[in-house]
Amino acid sequence: MTALPLSVFIIAKNEADRIGATIRAVRDLTDDLVVVDSGSTDGTQALAASLGARVIHNDWPGYGPQKRFAEDQCRHVWLLNVDADEVVPGDLADAIRATFAAGEPAHPAYRIAIAEIFPGEGRPHPWAYRLTPVRLYRKDRGRYSPSPVHDRVDLAPDASVGRLRGVIHHFSVRSLGDQLDKLNRYSDQQADDLAARGVAIPTWRLFVELPGNFLKAYLGRRHFVRGTYGFLTAMNYAISRHLRVAKHYERRRADSHADPESRLDRPDAKF
Repeated sequence: MTALPLSVFIIAKNEADRIGATIRAVRDLTDDLVVVDSGSTDGTQALAASLGARVIHNDWPGYGPQKRFAEDQCRHVWLLNVDADEVVPGDLADAIRATFAAGEPAHPAYRIAIAEIFPGEGRPHPWAYRLTPVRLYRKDRGRYSPSPVHDRVDLAPDASVGRLRGVIHHFSVRSLGDQLDKLNRYSDQQADDLAARGVAIPTWRLFVELPGNFLKAYLGRRHFVRGTYGFLTAMNYAISRHLRVAKHYERRRADSHADPESRLDRPDAKF
């Protein structure tokens, strides 16, 4: 198949068990497939290179900065971002091709639905919750946010946004333990980000964060349609959100002991 005037970029670390399927699914869309690796020790780099990717090392600076670095390595103006645990199915690849069939696409950016596939599932549950972020875009009309924890494309104010048919398959959960380890590490980065931005979350949130976020995941994001496994993944999500606030509180408490003039519960707390 003829490659599109499109670069595909992927950020990765220790994804040798998943990135092969990711690359194979988009290999025919592009002549510029970029993998930015932040120090894999499982052979991710060699596997990606063997499948035709241009592999570049960059130490981990956070989600947004790493994706901005990857954008800068791409040769084309049009970019498609997929994560190393995601797969573009054939119908979505066809929709991407159709977008370029008449030349320049109608919009400078396109949203693409993403649905998780949990262990034991062959495809997304028909009622699974779907995120719809911008993943296909012109890099002269949008760039990833520089935030280390917020994974989103910031577009020019006048940029119109289209929507592609099809759903990215997101194999986000290797196991419940691996998921919780990943979410625990992410909560560290979130606590760092809150401190860097000077945001103070009030202490009362500690008592509602876990049950509130369990309901958000189990009901709002429809984990309940996955039965018992959905209950367990919703619990992991809730624990991770609780850890974000707990670590934030712990750091503020340590700071208050170091600086007696500071107070944990300021009346001007923002959240």
